[in-house]
Amino acid sequence: MAKHKYIETPEVMWILFEDYIKYLKKNPIIIKDWVGGMAKEVLREKERPVTMEGFREFGHKQGVTIKHYFDNQDGNYDDYCTICTRIKDFIRTEQIEGGMAGIYNPSITQRLNNLVDKQETSINIPPMFKD
Repeated sequence: MAKHKYIETPEVMWILFEDYIKYLKKNPIIIKDWVGGMAKEVLREKERPVTMEGFREFGHKQGVTIKHYFDNQDGNYDDYCTICTRIKDFIRTEQIEGGMAGIYNPSITQRLNNLVDKQETSINIPPMFKD
């Protein structure tokens, strides 16, 4: 007997992802800040970043476990591979572009997307200083 899929089709998954994006845009993070010589308190809105973890949590709130569709254990969700790849690519692009534009912390964006600039350092000790 086949397992019931809570997201009926890949198209419905994309609609759920679009709903997640709309939710993010309508619900910015509110940061308390102080400006000026009198330190006037202000509230600043910061855009919420698009993340896979956020999408999964959004799914939980809708009563859906999204992780299974992306893990595709035993090939149960083969029909969803294309849409899952599209969603992952969308999230990665959003994070990289947001980091490059300074919307998000570039250092965190680099680490999340395995873009860290690795440098190798080697030290050569002349033979006369070796034991």
